[in-house]
Amino acid sequence: MSRHPRLAILGFGTMGQAISAGLVEASGYPASRIHAATRHPGAARARAEALGIALSSDADEAVRHAELVLLCVKPKELKGLLAGLSASGALDHHPLVVSIAAGTTLDFLAAHTPAGTPLVRAMPNTPCSIRRGMTVLAAGQGVTEAQLAQARALFEPLGRVMDLDERHMDAVTGLSASGPAFMFVILEALAEGGVQCGLPRAVAVELAAQMTLGAAAMVLETGRHPAALKDDVTTPAGCTIAGLLALEDGRIRSVVARGIERATQVAAGLG
Repeated sequence: MSRHPRLAILGFGTMGQAISAGLVEASGYPASRIHAATRHPGAARARAEALGIALSSDADEAVRHAELVLLCVKPKELKGLLAGLSASGALDHHPLVVSIAAGTTLDFLAAHTPAGTPLVRAMPNTPCSIRRGMTVLAAGQGVTEAQLAQARALFEPLGRVMDLDERHMDAVTGLSASGPAFMFVILEALAEGGVQCGLPRAVAVELAAQMTLGAAAMVLETGRHPAALKDDVTTPAGCTIAGLLALEDGRIRSVVARGIERATQVAAGLG
């Protein structure tokens, strides 16, 4: 496969557009090598034209000439899409197929594509749209290291990329993909606390967001456990320990952890 394989992106919503933008704008991927297809191309035409990529409603045509196929459609749409592509012979040349559909297993993908099709599951998250994302990949049987590297190259311009065994993918979905929504709720609550204490709302939101960004960066860049970093802030008889105890009174750890658990359970049923 070439350094810039001919790429078909099926589904051109939030993630399809984010990945396309990351490839073209951040990694120098030739726009002429990308063909996106969506059932309603009119709504995304301006974005495709700005990036310089081809956009149509013809998935068969996009896939037939592709070396790499990225599936960005909803899980409930995947079976019908793959059935149509298989029936038309568009996948007969066995391109590498990468799916971001939550809850959709490699076994499901294998059952709905021609035998021998190399398959990779990917789970990105919405911060990929600003190139601060997290993507986890799980390779199917027979996928070579070179093919996995091609899959990584799709997401590396959008943030961090990690390889994991497929058995972890539902938990990845619950934590990493659903997690931004949980963090937005927590950020909103932090800002509300600041407003309650007299801060202007815009100031409180900015303080909460930048504080969260900095705290996350400290975990990633120092490699230290979050509990150790928490202890650094928590001086005896200080304001931080007082606030932490109030949060513990509300069972914050259990509530957040159970939220991840519940999202994981639902993710497992989406496919």
